[in-house]
Amino acid sequence: METADFVIIGSGQGGVPLAAKLAERERRVVIFERAAWGGTCVNTGCIPSKTLLASAHAAVAARNAASLGVHADVKVSFKAVMNRVRDSIQPEGIVKWLNSVDAELVEAEAGFIGSHTVRGGDTTVEAETIIINTGKSPFVPDIPGLADTPYLTYQNFWELETLPERLVVIGGGYTGLELAQAMQRLGSQVDVIEVVDRLVAAEEQDVSQALQAALEADGVRFHLGANVEKVAYRDNLFEVGVDTAVTPLTSNALLVATGRRPNVEALNLTEWGIELDEKGHIQVDDQFRTTADSVYAIGDVTGQPAFTHVSWEDHRRLLAILDGEERHRGDRVLGYAFFTDPQVGRVGKTIAQAQEEGISAREATLPLENVSRAAATGHDHGFYRLVIDDDTDRILGATIVGPQAAELVHVILAHMEAGSTWQLLERSQHIHPAYAEDLPTLARQLA
Repeated sequence: METADFVIIGSGQGGVPLAAKLAERERRVVIFERAAWGGTCVNTGCIPSKTLLASAHAAVAARNAASLGVHADVKVSFKAVMNRVRDSIQPEGIVKWLNSVDAELVEAEAGFIGSHTVRGGDTTVEAETIIINTGKSPFVPDIPGLADTPYLTYQNFWELETLPERLVVIGGGYTGLELAQAMQRLGSQVDVIEVVDRLVAAEEQDVSQALQAALEADGVRFHLGANVEKVAYRDNLFEVGVDTAVTPLTSNALLVATGRRPNVEALNLTEWGIELDEKGHIQVDDQFRTTADSVYAIGDVTGQPAFTHVSWEDHRRLLAILDGEERHRGDRVLGYAFFTDPQVGRVGKTIAQAQEEGISAREATLPLENVSRAAATGHDHGFYRLVIDDDTDRILGATIVGPQAAELVHVILAHMEAGSTWQLLERSQHIHPAYAEDLPTLARQLA
């Protein structure tokens, strides 16, 4: 049995930089990974999906350029698109980094065999401190017949070699919508099935409406408030039975995008006093401590928002905590984005969330059609929204729907980190005619 200062289970976007920085301090670090080094983001999530979207959005930009007086004959080589996507997946960079700092890499599924002892494959390690960073995997619902079919999830979607003529997507969350829009723009006919009556139901109603309208304009068909009753696969075709349709939907490919579940099964946690919540996430306190001494957990597996930047920031906070600093996992302003077209950028609270917390809040909304840059580019579907605390004038949150929303929302995020009021944003001079020019205009509505 080996001994180490730190064992890290999982090589996601929190575990890898944490392992590297601890090893750079000449601490003995062993990191286990059961699948691909780098976790979801590098291999099956952010990197391949945004690479695919770049091709899809380029195709539609060329097709739609006629409205600007530019005419193009657009042909998509799906093989070339997917080769580029697969080329973007480079876990070897993670391995090179960890090897360069002398961390020990173990390619095996790990689990606890003692309070501070972990075994994976032929390697058993006892460590003073253990950090769990195992992330999540696709949740696949128990639909009759589904398990007997070659369905896709975001994990194996990137293996597609030919463009499916028809694609059915089960799930109307942001992952399902990004991939649905991409495939529609690349040439598939896409149907999306969502069990509730609107898309991305955790977002505000008009965000759902804007995304539905945009994807329908692309040609995506929606089946909302619909349940999948059964799935069959015959003669290379899927038959998807939906309770709102008289006949099954047929397709050449089926993508299941119904959420994610924490990767905890192999860890053997409860036997060693590490408790889970009702959804199977590892319970942690505000400093990432589990219910076992000197065992920490970071990232998606704790039930935090499942975004790469959240896990990355977790590692910085945990490193500071291990150094004795007073950091905690909530000492940041949370922002995120969907990379559909239009993009959705979100930061902080919506007005409903603020009011649920007892905050006296109000909001201002500016339709994108009133933004000069939007008129010039022909991309005028969406809106800017700002939420403020009416007692302190501080900015509480923002929702931006439109071009470059993922970039624009950082303006508000920075104001929030600085504790700004809406008056500071209002008196700022932004550049004409940039999309960001009208963020101060948005704030002026609160005067």
